[in-house]
Amino acid sequence: MNQAPGAAVPAHIVIVGGGGTGAALAHDLVLRGLRVTLVERGEVTSGTTGRHHGLLHSGARYAVSDATAGAECIQENMILRRTAPGTFEENDGLFVALTDEDREYGRRLVAACEESGIPSRELSAEEALRLEPGLNPELLWALQIPDGTFDAMRLPLRWFATAKHNGAVIRPFTEVVDVTSASRCVTGVVVRDHTDGRESRIAADMVVNAAGPWSEAIAAMARVDVPVQPSPGVLLALRGRLCNMVVNRCHPAADGDILVPQRGLTIVGTSSWLVDHPDDLGVPEDHVRAMYDEGAKLVPAVRGAEQRAAWSAARPLIGGRGGSTGRELSRTFECFDHARSDGVEGFVTISGGKATTARAMAEKTADVVCAKLGIDRPCQTRDVVLLPHTAYYLS
Repeated sequence: MNQAPGAAVPAHIVIVGGGGTGAALAHDLVLRGLRVTLVERGEVTSGTTGRHHGLLHSGARYAVSDATAGAECIQENMILRRTAPGTFEENDGLFVALTDEDREYGRRLVAACEESGIPSRELSAEEALRLEPGLNPELLWALQIPDGTFDAMRLPLRWFATAKHNGAVIRPFTEVVDVTSASRCVTGVVVRDHTDGRESRIAADMVVNAAGPWSEAIAAMARVDVPVQPSPGVLLALRGRLCNMVVNRCHPAADGDILVPQRGLTIVGTSSWLVDHPDDLGVPEDHVRAMYDEGAKLVPAVRGAEQRAAWSAARPLIGGRGGSTGRELSRTFECFDHARSDGVEGFVTISGGKATTARAMAEKTADVVCAKLGIDRPCQTRDVVLLPHTAYYLS
């Protein structure tokens, strides 16, 4: 980053984690004039970010049970459409009622969407089937909302590309093995370069822990605690585009109740359970069967569709241990300034949230970082149009 003669060298921020949140944060911080180095133990987006179903959330999925997360999603939905044009398939979504219980939940959903500012339109069964002929013909009612779909990796690659263009250093295959500190102030990280096995230290004015479900382990290196509960879920990729809109079951979130069209595939998800470590996931066969069984209730063609892939991804949910499935934990996000919570200066953690809210998570974190450094520069990521994802590999 070019500096005028005699100007002070900008503060250096090390970001740990090369997923969507880390990418959006690198983009935000360099726009505010800071030096940024981002490290990721694998390839960028190779963790949870590259494994989600590619839903651009309208927020309706959370509007009834988690109004904060719902409102966050619809706000970010509109910002992302503006700043990342061409990334999304703006195909809308449907919440489909198959039973009287679903229909009753739908009444609550309509009211919750209105309260959260989520546009919605009620449809009769006939209207829904005209829009989406592959739906279960026994449906009773549907609600149309502004869901969308996108390739899980292309949006973060646009943040990475724009951040690199503006001076950020992105270091994949670089794993943090320790966090260094002096007098309860974090001073940098020790990393292992997996391309040559060498270890080195990166000095920093501040370290931001954006490691998603691995945030707890990174925080422990700084001798602080972060209440992150890894919650995996199984997803299926089925051959064939079995729907053209996102199709959701109109009931509280449960297994196999969402279908997301992705090019020539249909993604069915997802289950939910809890693990102690985010690398301990697995793909339980009974969860795969549940995706088929529950997905077929929405779109009958799911039952006979050929499976292309099955995988799991760990959600980095905010909350203590001891839950049952993880569905009881909020999908909102939280930024921890460990100087306040643990008396450790120079270390900040951001976790929770959704792929749709990564930019907002980054904005909140960048605000905290800048306030701690005495920097008064506003966020620009609500308006800056991103470079194409291919620019990441060309810069």
